[in-house]
Amino acid sequence: MTGSGSRRLLGERPIEQGIASCTDGDGIRRVRSVTVNLTESPLGWLLARGLLSQRHYDAGERLRSDWERAQLAPRVTMAWNAAPLARSRGGAGSQPDLNGAQLDAKRRFNEAIASAGPGLADILWRIVCGGEGMRDAETALGWPARAGKLVLTFALDRVASYYRIA
Repeated sequence: MTGSGSRRLLGERPIEQGIASCTDGDGIRRVRSVTVNLTESPLGWLLARGLLSQRHYDAGERLRSDWERAQLAPRVTMAWNAAPLARSRGGAGSQPDLNGAQLDAKRRFNEAIASAGPGLADILWRIVCGGEGMRDAETALGWPARAGKLVLTFALDRVASYYRIA
């Protein structure tokens, strides 16, 4: 993609968990980063084609970041934690042990979804968090073609207002 109006398909993103930064011999802290394909997500694909504004994209990425930090995605591997001890034969039904950052992210995620309003949480979750394509989300929700993009922009506009993204 060349020209002044083209968007970059690859970008640098800082690694926020684990070792966030390191110092070199010159004493300057350098943030660790990873190169990502910006069109890998449905939001990136829509942004690259000019179908979403930067504000909408930032709001969606912030929502997805809170969803990932809160660890709301289903587990795909075995949990190798020690089996919890139970006083009864039914086993322990304890809640997962979440740290403060996860609890804050879960609270922000739930409030952002609630701020979008009724009926908009489905499209937000499917596109932003679930990574479904627009056509798949529209089909699953029983919507006509090209209706999802309009509804998604409404939802992302409200989420951007919640996160105070200008």
